[in-house]
Amino acid sequence: MSTLTARGAATRLVAPALGGVMVVAAAQGTAAATPSSGVTGTTVAQRTVAGTDYVVREVVIAPGGSTGWHYHDGTVRGLVRQGTLTHNLADCSVDGTYRAGDVIVEPAGSGHRHVGRNLGSVPIVLTVLYTLPHGSPFAEDAPNPGCGFQ
Repeated sequence: MSTLTARGAATRLVAPALGGVMVVAAAQGTAAATPSSGVTGTTVAQRTVAGTDYVVREVVIAPGGSTGWHYHDGTVRGLVRQGTLTHNLADCSVDGTYRAGDVIVEPAGSGHRHVGRNLGSVPIVLTVLYTLPHGSPFAEDAPNPGCGFQ
């Protein structure tokens, strides 16, 4: 998928949830999972509607980086804009390998522990829509379930 098409898909993914309102923020930090390595996130838009936080972030995972094991209190949708994301579940299986133009959906709840890893040589760039109960963190830390990787 071309960059222009991927950007259009990102807009279609997040604009309806935000009602077209984009509140630009300069917040920057790590994706909230531990132990993460090589992960940064920048909030680009956020809005709260009826007790639900809708937050759009750009998340970058450096080559060799990992989100750390975590889960979310709400559904998370992401568009891979660059790189290849390897996504593992708590049984250590790879449930998806996502490339530029692919969309990933992560269900809510502690029963959906997972880790995202960059096994490639270029940074992964994701546009992520978090749909969370108001005030929830982006991610809840979870221990490694016994997999031979972080």
